[in-house]
Amino acid sequence: MLDKKKKQQIIQKFQTHTGDTGSNEVQIAILTAEIEELVDHLKIHPKDHSSRRGLLRKVSSRRHLMRFLKKENLQSFEDLTKKLKIKQPRVLAKAGKGGAAVLEEEPAEEELIKEDENVK
Repeated sequence: MLDKKKKQQIIQKFQTHTGDTGSNEVQIAILTAEIEELVDHLKIHPKDHSSRRGLLRKVSSRRHLMRFLKKENLQSFEDLTKKLKIKQPRVLAKAGKGGAAVLEEEPAEEELIKEDENVK
């Protein structure tokens, strides 16, 4: 959990205008900081399954916001991923109805779980 001071610093750094606390950029930055804290916590406490579930939920939420931001404002999305040093989601092709290829993002949760298991 982020303390107020750290959260305010993140908001000031990523806000798009004065008083902005809820834009996609700010929400993604806050979620990224919370995810980093949870990853550090899980390295110390690998059997804390409720925190792991919370981590996966935050990653999923961040992925959803990032997908929306990429669709709405590509330049802002690219700047944000560079600032936060986040990998852009990979796009996979899979067969859809009638054999047509459908693009789909690879789930990031599996990567986090694999990374966490490698730390053990």
